[in-house]
Amino acid sequence: MTGRGPDADGGDATAIDPVTLEVLRNQLEGVAEEMGTVLIRGAYSPNITERRDCSTALFDADGRMVAQAEHIPVHLGAMPEAVAAVRERDPAPGDVFVLNDPFTGGTHLPDVTLVSPLALDGDVVGFAVSRAHHADVGGMTPGSMPAGAREIYQEGLRIPPIRLVDGGDRVEDVFDLIFANVRNPAERRADFEAQVAANERAGDRLRDLAAEHGRDRLEAAFDAVIDYSRERTTGAIRELPDGTYEAEDALEGDGVTDADIPIRTRVTVDGGSLAVDFAGSADQVAGNCNAPFAVAKSAVYFAVRCVTDPSIPPNHGCYEPVSVSAPEGSILNPEPPAAVVGGNVETSQRAVDVVLAALGEAAPDRVIAEGQGTMNNLTIGSRGGGGAGRGEGGDPAGNTRESFTYYETIGGGFGARPDADGMDGVQVGMTNTLNTPVEALEAAYPLRVERYAFRPGSGGDGRHRGGLGLERTVRVEAAATVSLLTERRRHAPAGREGGKSGAVGENLIDGEPVPAKATVDVDPGTTVTVRTPGGGGYGDPAERDPAARKRDRTDGKTTRDGPTEE
Repeated sequence: MTGRGPDADGGDATAIDPVTLEVLRNQLEGVAEEMGTVLIRGAYSPNITERRDCSTALFDADGRMVAQAEHIPVHLGAMPEAVAAVRERDPAPGDVFVLNDPFTGGTHLPDVTLVSPLALDGDVVGFAVSRAHHADVGGMTPGSMPAGAREIYQEGLRIPPIRLVDGGDRVEDVFDLIFANVRNPAERRADFEAQVAANERAGDRLRDLAAEHGRDRLEAAFDAVIDYSRERTTGAIRELPDGTYEAEDALEGDGVTDADIPIRTRVTVDGGSLAVDFAGSADQVAGNCNAPFAVAKSAVYFAVRCVTDPSIPPNHGCYEPVSVSAPEGSILNPEPPAAVVGGNVETSQRAVDVVLAALGEAAPDRVIAEGQGTMNNLTIGSRGGGGAGRGEGGDPAGNTRESFTYYETIGGGFGARPDADGMDGVQVGMTNTLNTPVEALEAAYPLRVERYAFRPGSGGDGRHRGGLGLERTVRVEAAATVSLLTERRRHAPAGREGGKSGAVGENLIDGEPVPAKATVDVDPGTTVTVRTPGGGGYGDPAERDPAARKRDRTDGKTTRDGPTEE
């Protein structure tokens, strides 16, 4: 692959041989990874420092993703929309834009994105982007994940793309406006500063690469790595049989009603291109399960990468052979002021499930049984004031017994694979976060973890068993508001090729079941239990290896119907 421009001798000064291309690709990905490290180490909230609910990436001047860190799929696939929104506002060197508006480049309001133009010789040659889930951005409930929201204004502070830094000068009025509208402003400020630092690190490293390779060759590398990924993705799609494949599933209510909400897709493979159409899915709903179109596209990109070749470097080239459509005003392409906080975390999961189910017809040996299909969002927060600084019994971020916001997504069963069991108690689909360690959780918040364990028997039986779900019980030691946004409480994760379904999940408060989507005010001493779904099994259970059945009994991983006799 070659770059642009001849040298004085008539040769190509920016020609990139395969070895140099691989070096530059890894260096560019290293920039994105280092951004993530700076963000995680610089933040204060456990949601970022422990769970790592954040993502970083590097874009070129045309708004094409060049490299990303291995972070959160729902963040990364939607990032190009944020850069496109900023590019419309004449970004200049020294600027930093902030946004979270789902209808102008964002995903849902807690995911706050910073976009910084990167300059060489005074010219913008790219963008550094960091996106982090902030544990609170205002709205009707602590944690900004209300189950009953009917419009986006109830979900938190809505920020269109605006300058947080203007030509190198911080716009303090914007900082003040944001922190006046969130809970625990000291913690929010620290997390913002970490994002700013992450973007600044990208500028430093890009200048280092330009000094090492020259600006022309560096910009040629942007093109080359994108071309490489596009060629490999196109080739992988060509291996799929041409045709149209359909699938459908449902969400279990929207927080306003419990009625099933259909999600349908049609996937068309035509040579080296793949088109996904969500026509036939539900119209946008009254509750908060509407997913912005950027989120729908992100779900598709993730599913296609799973079925093609995940080793292809993730960048804009992977997206070019894939097109996505959804009717305007539908649940996967809503119009404002639709509520969307649950669409980002739960509807995105169901979109992945239906696209993978459709692609499973084209590539049955590449699609696993369904995983838990939910992020099991648990938010617990106080309505108390304070948090501007360290309080008695609090931490440096300003959390106190009177003012705190805790957010967690809880792992569950991974679907069984054609050649292996599913993994137990992991994040599935559009999220890629870690858990909050018990020690960190209890140190930061007035919460105590009373139980955290696998759910024996929750994985679907099969030749290969589905992964186990988890059970987590938290005792709330201060008056608080609990919000749950979950799925797969009625419809179990399906098995494949004769495998059995995984167990459904369950939510309980003080031992009493509550709906999949609920917001409840609780008193001190209340327990909140989340039991997450297991993964579906793969293949005929009668074909399971006897040695594996014996291990199942020994490990307590028997199916829901009990041990299978040898």
